[in-house]
Amino acid sequence: MELVEAIQQIYALPMDELDRLVRITERIQLEKNNILIDKDKTAKYIYFLTEGICRIYYPKEQKEAVLDFCFPGDSILSLNSYIHGTPGYEIVDTLENCVLYRIPVSKLQRLYNQSLPIANWGRKLAELETLKIEQRLMQTLFKTAAERYGDLLTKEANVVQRIKLGYIASYLGVTQVTLSRIRAEIK
Repeated sequence: MELVEAIQQIYALPMDELDRLVRITERIQLEKNNILIDKDKTAKYIYFLTEGICRIYYPKEQKEAVLDFCFPGDSILSLNSYIHGTPGYEIVDTLENCVLYRIPVSKLQRLYNQSLPIANWGRKLAELETLKIEQRLMQTLFKTAAERYGDLLTKEANVVQRIKLGYIASYLGVTQVTLSRIRAEIK
C-alpha cells in the first residue's frame, strides 16, 4: 500500500489538503533490526509502513512482551507522544528491511491548526489507533491463543516464515511449546 492510499484510508481528504500532508512526508528505508520508536523517548514522527514488518513490544524484566505486529498499510505511532507530546512506553523495531513514510508530529500539529480537514484526519487517526488497542484487549480477554493465532494468519498468511516463533508466542501470551501445539492442530 502506498502513502496516498494509506492516508485516504484513514479519512478522505480533498486533493489540495492531501497535497499539503504529502509535502511534509518523507520516504525512508530501514534495515532489519532498527528501532523506529524507543521507550521513554518522545517519538517525533508518525509512520506509514509500505514494505516489511515491524514489531511493537514492551520490555518486561528479562523478556519482551510483544503487543502487535505491523504490516504494509499500517500506521505506526506512539499514542502518548502523538497526543500528549510525552515519552511512550513501547518499542517499535523492524523485523525485516522496511520502507516507510514518516510525518514529523510538529509539522502535522501546525497543519492541524491551519486546516480543518487535516485536523479531522488527525482525529480519525487517533480514533483508529485507539480502536486497534481496544481490539487487541478484546482478543486477549475473550479469544483463545489458537483463535488469536488464526486471526494473525488471516491478517498475514506467511507470518510464520517472516516472524520468529518466539515473538509470535509472546504476542499470543504462550510458550513456544504451546505455540507448536497450536500450529500442529491447525495444520
